[in-house]
Parts: sequence; C-alpha cells; structure tokens
Amino acid sequence: MSELLALGISHKTAPVALRERLAFSDEQGGQFAAEATATAEVREAVVISTCNRTEVYLVVGDPVRAEADVLGLLARRAGIRPTELAEAIYSPRNCDAARQLYRVTAGLDSMIVGEAEIQGQVRRAHEAAARAGATGPFSNRLFAAALTTGKRVRSETEIGASRVSVPSVAVDLALSVIGDLAQRHVVVLGAGETSELTASALADQGAGTVFVANRHADRALSLAQRFGGSVVGLEGLPEQLMRADIVLCSTASPHPIVGREELELVMRERAGRSLLLIDIAVPRDIDPACAELDGVSLYDVDDLQAVVARNLTTREGEVPRAEDIVEQEIHRFAGWLGQLEALPTVTALREHGNVIVDRVLAENAGRWESASTRDLARVETIARAVVSRLLHEPTLRLRSLSQARGHASLQLVRELFGLREDSPPQEQPSAELAEVHELRRRREG
Repeated sequence: MSELLALGISHKTAPVALRERLAFSDEQGGQFAAEATATAEVREAVVISTCNRTEVYLVVGDPVRAEADVLGLLARRAGIRPTELAEAIYSPRNCDAARQLYRVTAGLDSMIVGEAEIQGQVRRAHEAAARAGATGPFSNRLFAAALTTGKRVRSETEIGASRVSVPSVAVDLALSVIGDLAQRHVVVLGAGETSELTASALADQGAGTVFVANRHADRALSLAQRFGGSVVGLEGLPEQLMRADIVLCSTASPHPIVGREELELVMRERAGRSLLLIDIAVPRDIDPACAELDGVSLYDVDDLQAVVARNLTTREGEVPRAEDIVEQEIHRFAGWLGQLEALPTVTALREHGNVIVDRVLAENAGRWESASTRDLARVETIARAVVSRLLHEPTLRLRSLSQARGHASLQLVRELFGLREDSPPQEQPSAELAEVHELRRRREG
C-alpha cells in the first residue's frame, strides 16, 4: 500500500538562514529526488524549491521509516542534526499532503498570495524529478491535478488580478526607501526569471538598469534590449557597486557574491553616498554582515513581508473562493486515492474467488467421466461467472468507499475472506531518529 508524504520548510516555519541551506536548483532537486527513491521505503519523489520553501513530496510504503530516512538526507545537506531540522519541518500525509501541494500551486501558501510564478516552478520541479527517474503513476497524477487546481484558481477567481510578486514588492520597497527611481542607477545582479520580473517592475518606474551576469550573458542582453538597460560581466560588479544607488540580487549562486570586505572597500570610495541592497535570492547573494557597514541598507526576502501585507487586500478577498476550489479538487483526489487503496483488496478478492473455482474444479475432476471437453469448459465458464457476479457489487462498493470509512472496511473484508497482507519486518530506528519522532510527537501533542 502506497501513501503520500510531504516534508517541508517554508517562510512560515523557518528563517531564510535555514531555508537557504536547503535550497535546490531544478537539477539538484531532481538529483535529490532520485537519492530519496534509493532509500528503502520511498518509491517516488519530487522536490519543490523556491525562495519561500523547500518541500519534498514522497510516495512511500512505511511513512514513519520514509520520513526518518529523508529527514536524515535533508539534515545532512543542511549540515545540521535531524533533531534540529525536525523543529522546522512539517509533514502532512495523504490528502493533507495533497492539499498542501494544491495550495502551494494555487499561490495560497506563498508569501505573496496568488503569485503566478509558483505554477511554473511546480511544473519544472516535477519535470526535473521525471528526468531523474524519480516519478511514477502516483506522483504524475498528483502533480497534474495540482497544476489543474492552480489553473482553476487563477481563471475562476481574481486572486491574481493585482500585480504583486516578490520582484515588484522589492521595487516598491526601493520606492519607499529612496523615492523616485527615474534618475537612479539601478544594478540587477542575475538574469533569470526573477531578474526579468524585477526589470519589468523597474521599467514601469522609469529606472535605467544595468544587468550583471556571466552565466546567462545572452539572456541578460535580451533583457537589456527589452527594458532599455545595459549589460556587464561579473568582473564589472565592483565598478557598478561604486555607481549604484540600488542593487537588486536574484542569482542562483550557492555562495554569496558580495562579501563584507569587498563592499567595505567600495563604500570607502563612495564618499558617504548611501547604498540600498535588496537581496531576494535564496541562498542569499549578499553576505548578511554587509548590513553592519555605514551607509548600507540591506534587505533580504524575509524583510519584504511588511510591504507584501500592504499589497494583498484585493487578493485576500478572493482566498475563500480559491480555498473552495482546492477542496473540490481534494475531494476528487480523495476519491481516486480511495480507489487506489481499494485496488489491492479488490484484486486479492477476485484472485481468492478464482482460486476457489480452480480448487472446486480440481476436486471434481474425476466425477465427469461422460462430460466432453466442451462440457467441462462450459462448467468452468459458469463457475467463474457466478464468482464474478457475486463479487461485482462488493467490488463497486469497495471502490466507492469514502476515505473516512475506507481503511476499516477494507480491513474487515480482508479478515472476512482471509486475505493476507504480508508486511516486511520493520527495522528499529536509530537513537537519533527515535529522538526526532519523540520531538515530533511532543510538538504535535
């Protein structure tokens, strides 16, 4: 029997300092999903990683063992003990896990409610896991349904009506700190999707933009042409820092690009001119220690929440309608999940019926001396038809059971018909993982 398990941290449960240690690129997410499926109880896996969250969706056998194993993998990546990570991790199962994914895909669990970018991020996460060979029928169905939910929410509600995204909020923050941007020198570090959204928001304010990028120089040039800016390589960053009024960072670098010592030298040359740094990358592009320098104002992605709160009035009014759509889609998923859970029992029940037919036919094989081969075939056909018709109604009922009644009813059927459900012996968890489970029980209790 397969179950759905999600393990995640988000801006609601962990600061950016922890989230950046568990950040994955799409390719890294696919690799981690493959690594997770190599453990004993994980059959399928998909990793979603954005600036707001890292979540691992798992199709598992034993959810307790699977949670312990994958929590250990995540803790090793973050460089902390599993017990430390467990304090920030949430771990819904089955329909609750699906509901989490649906809400994420619909933009309901984002720092900025209704953000459009998340649907593309969810789709790319699933594609990366598929390329790594970590997906299967269960996760494919789950993610297709989640994307359908996200599309319904955006088309049937006004939750995405107002232009609100992390980049646009970053530009709003710049406006609130230094005022009109039209005559300001703005540097955008990076040339990815987030930088494109940032450039669009800056262009609306009339700001001239310099893109600093090495890895995606062609894309940076394309952005510069679209938004009336210019491009320099990463080696030109010190000079741009000398001239800049505002620096917005959103690269996928695993390490800080702007360090404290380098920026201290730059600030000495700026002769007292202040510098606004807005770092919306996870992991962060700017060493947090830069905030200690005179004249430097540094904001990271967590600092944007105050601005976000002022831009969500319209969208928050649409949340109840969006939640209704999510629940409609969860109801569909629960029905499918119930059928999936019932399938092994239905199969075992029909196999049990066929075994009985085989046994009765074998027991009476010597009593049909005058019967022809054709007669014997008719007897067997009639016997199997009787079993099929006898089990038809129970099969329909098992497949239509509600999730609340399903497990108990399936267990009763197995007991009544003597259907075996062999389970492998469970290994005892290590002392540290046992400590994780005890911590989880105390927190949830």
